[in-house]
Amino acid sequence: MNDLQQKIIELKKKKNALILAHFYQTMDIQEIADHVCDSFEMARLAHSAEQELLIICGVHFMAESAKILNPGKTVLLPKCDAGCPMADMIVPGDVLALREKYPNAAVVCYVNSSAAVKAVSDICCTSSSAERIVRALSENQIIFIPDRNLGAYISSKVPEKEFIFHAGWCPVHDCVGIDDVLAARKAHPDAKLLIHPECRGDVLGHADFIGSTAEIIQFALDSKTSEFIIGTEYGVAEHLLSLAPEKRFFPLTDSFECEDMKKTRLSDVLDSLESGIHEMVLSGDEVDAARRSLERMVNI
Repeated sequence: MNDLQQKIIELKKKKNALILAHFYQTMDIQEIADHVCDSFEMARLAHSAEQELLIICGVHFMAESAKILNPGKTVLLPKCDAGCPMADMIVPGDVLALREKYPNAAVVCYVNSSAAVKAVSDICCTSSSAERIVRALSENQIIFIPDRNLGAYISSKVPEKEFIFHAGWCPVHDCVGIDDVLAARKAHPDAKLLIHPECRGDVLGHADFIGSTAEIIQFALDSKTSEFIIGTEYGVAEHLLSLAPEKRFFPLTDSFECEDMKKTRLSDVLDSLESGIHEMVLSGDEVDAARRSLERMVNI
């Protein structure tokens, strides 16, 4: 570890801080984190955290979720402008309009959304928990927001329910096309293709395995295959290489990068630890309303 990483580790112990980093973060950030995880595990860890200070190395909605689930803690987002374009594609008014049109439907909100949108939803989900959550609901109609691609994939797994979608998407995953898949298959003919369900349905149709970030990682680690094409943000391929250097991991495309996830630097983490800047502050009413949908997710 370099001097800056060592300084962060020493300071987080002194300040009783917990550092949670998403798999899409750069490797130097992952190396100083207490846990490197997907959005579901991050929410679960934030919910049960005993430390007084939570440092969220990710994007804005992740820090919001941590604060909602553990409002008594101080939650810091080292890079305050790290956002999520998908989360910005829906506002509470969109949800309320869908509720009015489909009054008997349950609103299932992908965790990649704002606290305000979560507050007018029935339950949250992540890509790893979405199918389980939809099956657990008594309602036969599901309003799935905001990701149309994940929603379409889950609807194919639960055909007995009717789905209504909002037209949101992840710009990083949605831009991947069949040409990218064919080129990757040609370049690495012996590799298994593992794809995240935020990709479009025609792309998912070519996958050897479809799963969340954590599920993709577990599949690659457990598999006897030694080569994999990773159909999600390239930070996952880097993380896998650190865990299994004897295997080979290839990003599905060279453009598989989330710019917002890559904004956080070690210096930003140190600044937050030293000065407490970029604290996540939410109103009490907003926290209470959004917590219900997040806690239902965690409990299921």
